Amino acid sequence: MDNSGNPQDSVVPPVEGVAGGGTAYGWNDNCSQSSGPLNGSINPTEIPTADLVHVWCMPSTANVGPQEMPRPLEPINLLAARNERESVQIALRPKVSWSSSSTAGVVQVQCSDLCSASGDRLVVGQSLMLRRVVPMLGVPDALVPLDLPVCQISLIPGETTAVWVSIDAPYAQPPGLYEGEIIITSKADTELSSQCLGKGEKHRLFMELRNCLDNVEPIEGKPLHEVVERAKSTATTLRRVIFSPLFSEFFSDNGPIDMMDEDAISNLSVRVKLSLTVWDFILPATPSLPAVIGISDTVIEDRFGVRHGSDEWYEALDQHFKWLLQYRISPFFCRWGESMRVLTYTCPWPADHPKSDEYFSDPRLAAYAVPYSPVLSSNDGAKDYVRKEIELLRTKAHWKKAYFYLWDEPLNMEHYSSVRNMASELHAYAPDARVLTTYYCGPSDAPLGPTPFESFVKVPKFLRPHTQIYCTSEWVLGNREDLVKDIVTELQPENGEEWWTYVCMGPSDPHPNWHLGMRGSQHRAVMWRVWKEGGTGFLYWGANCYEKATVPSAEIRFRRGLPPGDGVLFYPGEVFSSSRQPVASLRLERILSGLQVRWICYYLF
Repeated sequence: MDNSGNPQDSVVPPVEGVAGGGTAYGWNDNCSQSSGPLNGSINPTEIPTADLVHVWCMPSTANVGPQEMPRPLEPINLLAARNERESVQIALRPKVSWSSSSTAGVVQVQCSDLCSASGDRLVVGQSLMLRRVVPMLGVPDALVPLDLPVCQISLIPGETTAVWVSIDAPYAQPPGLYEGEIIITSKADTELSSQCLGKGEKHRLFMELRNCLDNVEPIEGKPLHEVVERAKSTATTLRRVIFSPLFSEFFSDNGPIDMMDEDAISNLSVRVKLSLTVWDFILPATPSLPAVIGISDTVIEDRFGVRHGSDEWYEALDQHFKWLLQYRISPFFCRWGESMRVLTYTCPWPADHPKSDEYFSDPRLAAYAVPYSPVLSSNDGAKDYVRKEIELLRTKAHWKKAYFYLWDEPLNMEHYSSVRNMASELHAYAPDARVLTTYYCGPSDAPLGPTPFESFVKVPKFLRPHTQIYCTSEWVLGNREDLVKDIVTELQPENGEEWWTYVCMGPSDPHPNWHLGMRGSQHRAVMWRVWKEGGTGFLYWGANCYEKATVPSAEIRFRRGLPPGDGVLFYPGEVFSSSRQPVASLRLERILSGLQVRWICYYLF
């Protein structure tokens, strides 16, 4: 018997958010008790799970790595406004090994709905989601979805595994206290033999079921004889799958044979009590702060093998756009040109397409990028195309959300002159157009001031009236809060000028940023800093800018020369499973948390 893990009474280091760390988590002194040391062979169906596995809870700000030491198990108490997401983590670490395989053993994780005294519910799979925390470069980051309401997790000897629990309080959810539990039960090898599929078996099963869909979905308008043939083919495939040994072991005519007896669950399982207080307070659908984050369309084209402008291309971009909206982010797509010139656009369809209004009128979208040149080749000249797009967009109520992002971090007079010329053309079509320029310095070949910082501060004078949104790097500020006043003083808000900020490579630790391995409070504090400094918007250059690959399931490699994680906030689902849904990073969830808290600060203070 392998005896791994740490004793419950070990001295453990402090963790952000635990023991008075200023979070909404209700930590107390209750803990699960084990019945003592185990000897000989282990049958997990006869032994309390608490004797086999350490189970404890951690706040969403904690980076729970493989060597995280156990703590007492305590109930989880969360607070949320309506239309807000709150998250917490459950950590699992085997005390012993009870499996005959290379794993320590497998546990079953089962969730219940959260219910209020009045009978209202937060439903598992809709409002409550579980994801396994998977390390990237050895750092916990990818959040891979788990099956609900019941899933199984293999534990590694001597390592801690974390499960990320997210609860969404819907917009119309009645306020009150909602309570439920997450039940963790150790499983025996004999119970798992018919339940755990190998990767090859999963892939075969997935392909057969997908072929069924492919067979029956395109039948509308087909001749009757073809529909009949497709239905027969589909029935044959489904019969083969359902009556295969795999499924015959799962089910009998009387229903599932693997359901655990409720008394056995009560006696042997670890129950994690979970409660959420939903306030009578609603976070509006539209974020108070535009957080615009780029998605590289060329990365999508290369990795997913979609041709620029094809139906599959539109479908892939549409999927990424809609998926990111749930994080209170205003996505834009981008393509990089020479000398950091960038083509940015929020909607791949032209302004006269129905999708355009669907995208731009979505209340969750706080700002949208309008391209300076056609996203696809156009029969019209580039200037005529853009002019027509702008003329149509200006008639829409959502035009106030529009901005033009033309150049990323101009460095010299040639770059700055190009920005001025491009902006002049746009303002000839639309005097009220907002041009956004990111910068961390003034032109290197024509200093605007005697010192680099004075030159940086004078950029608005140099770009006025060709730029309306001055987007500056937080790296320039470092920890000098006094410099913010110098920057803001140069702006003319009475003339519609705004100050946004961004992070890219810098600033580094200990400042807030979204690098892999930074503390959870640093990830969340990026948006808090915007609120504290008085910024009215935020930009991040890329959410999927990993190294080039030509297959969806290829290993993720961060770009050389950048801090790990810089430019990557989510991963392709195909890297972890057969799912095509993007997989969020732990950092992306913390960005959402920071934006939600920033909204509350905006309206309360």
